[in-house]
Amino acid sequence: MVRDMNHIDFSKIKTYSVTGRKNLVTLENIADPTRDNIRLWYDPDFDELLLRIEAARKNACPVIFSMGAHVIKSGMSRYLINLMREGFVTHVSSNGAGSIHDFELCYLGGTSEDVPTAIEDGSFGMWEETGRWMNEAIILGAADNIGFGAALARYIEANPERFPNKDDCVLYNAYKLGIPATYHIALGTDIIHQHPIVDFAAIGKTSGEDFKLLCESVSQLDGGVFLNFGSGVIGPEVFLKALSISRNLGYRTFNITTANFDLREMEDYRATISADDPDYYYRPWKNIVNRPTNMGGKGWHFTVDHKISIPNLYARLSNKK
Repeated sequence: MVRDMNHIDFSKIKTYSVTGRKNLVTLENIADPTRDNIRLWYDPDFDELLLRIEAARKNACPVIFSMGAHVIKSGMSRYLINLMREGFVTHVSSNGAGSIHDFELCYLGGTSEDVPTAIEDGSFGMWEETGRWMNEAIILGAADNIGFGAALARYIEANPERFPNKDDCVLYNAYKLGIPATYHIALGTDIIHQHPIVDFAAIGKTSGEDFKLLCESVSQLDGGVFLNFGSGVIGPEVFLKALSISRNLGYRTFNITTANFDLREMEDYRATISADDPDYYYRPWKNIVNRPTNMGGKGWHFTVDHKISIPNLYARLSNKK
């Protein structure tokens, strides 16, 4: 027997206009490939990875760019957009926070609130514009059976007066270029899940459509490259499941290249690690670098800041350095 349980009433949640909010990241301080003095970073393994990316694109194989939200917060949007425009990245994948920071920069020109002070009075994440507009976009997208990323991009295109900064928006540029931008959502993790109009069924449906798109890209990954920048849980987990689905359906996905970029140090990331070692539970080590490549291909772990790795990735691939 299932007993009745009470649910908190989301309709009573108070929201606040984002106008006047202090933003830790703004368009004025994000990186710009046209003017940056790139701090060059050389690593023989990185050199080999670049050659494999070039080979993948020459052979029309995918290069999937998976990322945590900190790539956007680090100001790397314009570099990623250029990588897409110049054909080096064929699929962008992220989590819910990645979509939110990208969306806020697109309409507001700023993102990343001051959490320690906002959580004290329950105002953290209660932003009317972000929550309402993103949820409206997702609900409309679910009704039309499209993915989470495409739903946001289509909403931006339909309401240009609200989004003056769309040229610096990763998901919108991907949409215009015909490149999948997929967002893989864990319910309850994102500030838009706090809004009174949130529709969790719509979020699940659109994110599910995005997972199918990721599975399609992964199914073609033989000879291709999967790059993960700072996603410690969502990116590694959805990649491993997509790879399993691809192999289950008979797609050859064994000659693949993977690389994980993070600040975490790992002395010998190709060594067998005991379950007694905390590194054993670091998902990128298992799900990106080692397990997917144990039947062919090659995986790397690079300990480096996104502000160094991503500009170098772009500069070297585009022959600007």
